[in-house]
Amino acid sequence: MVGRMSDSKTASFGFRDVPEAEKEGLVREVFSSVAARYDLMNDVMSGGVHRIWKDAMVEWLGPRPGWRVLDVAGGTGDIAFRISDMARARGAAAAITVCDINAAMLGEGVRRANAKGENAIEWICGDAERLPFADGQFDAYTIAFGIRNVTHIEAALREARRVLKPGGRFLCLEFSKVNVPGLDALYDAYSFKLLPKLGALVAGDEESYRYLAESIRRFPPPDQFARMIADAGLEQVKIRTLSGGIAAMHSAWRI
Repeated sequence: MVGRMSDSKTASFGFRDVPEAEKEGLVREVFSSVAARYDLMNDVMSGGVHRIWKDAMVEWLGPRPGWRVLDVAGGTGDIAFRISDMARARGAAAAITVCDINAAMLGEGVRRANAKGENAIEWICGDAERLPFADGQFDAYTIAFGIRNVTHIEAALREARRVLKPGGRFLCLEFSKVNVPGLDALYDAYSFKLLPKLGALVAGDEESYRYLAESIRRFPPPDQFARMIADAGLEQVKIRTLSGGIAAMHSAWRI
């Protein structure tokens, strides 16, 4: 079971079930540990394919000049920078806020923004389950490879709806369930045998990358996640799978 387990008050942390109150701190430790090498590890463990997925996400979003966009769990800025670049290419800057619970990840994003001369992005430390924003503030809400790490996925989805304006867009990119015969076995072997070793070699942290692989397997399949999005009050849910189902994008709207 993913997210809140109401009877026992536990939450999934990889393949373990831990007390709800402990998950946030455990996840924070994971990302604080890997923050400095997070972007490098994304390239190493995906062969650079994560860049194609993120480009596809922002292309589907189609940010417009003047939009207010909230990117949640986007600490190192990968999605925010892409949105900013596309909005400028279309005529004017978008107002982008990155909200991440992890200060170390945000620090990496600010460092990268300074290096790029990108000064139009706001960086806020905040919880996806309790966003520090008023109702109806944003034209779009994005989250990439972050929602599986929250303790209560349903609460994060309700918060996404709350902060969106009527007519606002929700777009999530997340690892998913492989749907190509044969690829699933190869992907499992890579995830559980090679990925932790790469984490140890490149980021000096084998256990964090073992957790990340396990957390992917505990995340609900696309159709189930789509129902969770709809249950949170978002509408017109659509799914696009990527790379044989290794990742998936879910789009919805606040009507």
